[in-house]
Formats: sequence, C-alpha cells, structure tokens
Amino acid sequence: MTPISRRQALAALSALTCTGSALAQAAFPSQPIKLIVPYPAGGATDALARMMAQKLQDSWQQTVVVENKPGAGGTIGANQVAKGAADGYTALFSIVALLQQMTLMKLPYDPIKDFAPISRVAISPSVFAVNASIPVNNLSEWVKLVKANPGKYSFGTYGPGTSAHLQGELLNLQTGMDMLHIPYQGAAPLVTAMLGGQLTSAFLDAGSSRQHFPKFKLLGVTGSERLSWLPQLPTLKEQGLNSFEPLGWFGMFLPVGTPKPVVDKFSTEVQRILKLPDVREKIEAMGLVPGGESQENFAKVIKSDAEVYARIIRDAKITLN
Repeated sequence: MTPISRRQALAALSALTCTGSALAQAAFPSQPIKLIVPYPAGGATDALARMMAQKLQDSWQQTVVVENKPGAGGTIGANQVAKGAADGYTALFSIVALLQQMTLMKLPYDPIKDFAPISRVAISPSVFAVNASIPVNNLSEWVKLVKANPGKYSFGTYGPGTSAHLQGELLNLQTGMDMLHIPYQGAAPLVTAMLGGQLTSAFLDAGSSRQHFPKFKLLGVTGSERLSWLPQLPTLKEQGLNSFEPLGWFGMFLPVGTPKPVVDKFSTEVQRILKLPDVREKIEAMGLVPGGESQENFAKVIKSDAEVYARIIRDAKITLN
C-alpha cells in the first residue's frame, strides 16, 4: 500500500470538510424554525419579525414561527437564543437595545460574543422634536431658551436606558442644557404626552411616530445623512454635535457556533428578501429604512455602535436606578 503524503492527507480532509459544509447548507432547513422576539406582540419589532418569518417560510417551504418572549427589557428572549442549540433552528429578532444593555446592566450573555449577526432588517432614525407651542424654530434657539430657563424644560423617553434616553442626556451634555428626563412606558404614552403638551421635547423614533411629526417642531435627526422624506431637516452632526451618528435598528441573529454554511444561507436569504419591492415598500411605509447588508458589515456596525453607546453611558453617567 502506497503511503499518502501529508499534503494529500490535508487535501482529502479539506475536500471532506467542504463536502460536509455543502451538505449541511443544502439540508437546511429540514425542520421548523423559531424566530424569538424578546418584546410583546403588536409593536414594530413584532411586525417586522412576522413579515420576515412569512417570507422565509414561503422561500424555504418550511414553517417559521414567531415566538414573543418579553421580559427584563428583552433579555429573557435574547438569553434563550444565546443559550439555545446552535443549529440554525432558533434565531433572534432584536433591536439596538441589545447593545446598549451591555453597559447598563449585568447580562447572562455577551451581546457581541454570543450571537452571530445575520443582517439588519430595518434602520430607524430618531428625530428630536419639541412641542408646537414652544417659541423656537431651530436647535440653537431651543438651546438658548432652555439655558435661559433652568429646570423648566424636559425631554421624554420610552424608558430608562433606551436610545431616546441616551440621546437626550448626550444632548444635555454637549450643549450644557439641563433638560429633565421624564421616562414613559413605551412609545404610545410618550407621543400622547407630547401631543397633549405635558412634555416639551423628545427624541422620537421614526418608525413609531412618523405620522405625528407634522404636529411638532422638528429640530434635528440622528445619523450621518438627512432623511429622503425630510430633506429640509438637518442632522445633529450638521449642527455641530457628535456621537449622534448611530441609528436604531432591527436585526436578526443566530447563536454563536451555528455552522457557517447555515449562517451564510440564512444571511443570503434575508438579504434577498430585503431587496424585494413589496418588502421595501412595507418597511418604508413604517418610516424605516430597509436594511440588508452582509453579516460582515452588520458585525462592523455592531462593534462601532457598542463603542459609541458605552462612551455615552459613561460620559453622561447614565444608570437604570
């Protein structure tokens, strides 16, 4: 028997590995998939997850079930996926709060190390708005008014530690204002307070509040570019403020350790779905920007966003107490 060389052995092993990976990808999915949403049914996160589940089910001809696992700010559902089987049959549909919580609380998982990014599904800018009765027309006038009236003006949020909270405290920090933080339990009561005049300002999520924007004075938008449907509204960056570039997002994840061919297949399919005209139309109708970048680019966004939010939380001394 002729002995094989080390090079031949490595080549054979490589061929077997490639064949196994190809078979794994070709076979997936061979059973129902669970898409865990760590928030209650009915919100934008849930609506987007259900849209994606239906499209994946149509494409793969395999059942894709959305399971809402709310609680503890989304950490219960996220932990279930992080600690679950890394086989591609349980995925997480979450939001940017996944990263913000890293610095705000002790988590039973690492949002960066314990998840494999698939893709962002939608991107959500935040708009800084003030009550229509406030006698200002731009951000500079608002800052001047607040500084001239210490303790009089407030900013509302969806709750402690949310993007709106971080953005409001960052605005205080960079302008020297002293807006009082008033937390609400979600988007609906926050917008209601703004409409009723009980609240003077807030960072409002475009996805949940876009229809109400004409009733407020809009002073700036997060991100590095103006919104296509609000081209007259300058970004906060344009107005000389820093660290407002990160945008809110809705994204999909698998547990780390999921076979790469499975992650690749999942990501490729999600990217394809997000290019479909009817999907883009539905996302844009919600006031959101369709996502669909590669898993590698999503990973870069995650790393950058996590660093920015950690810095804001430390500099503004934000806590959940």
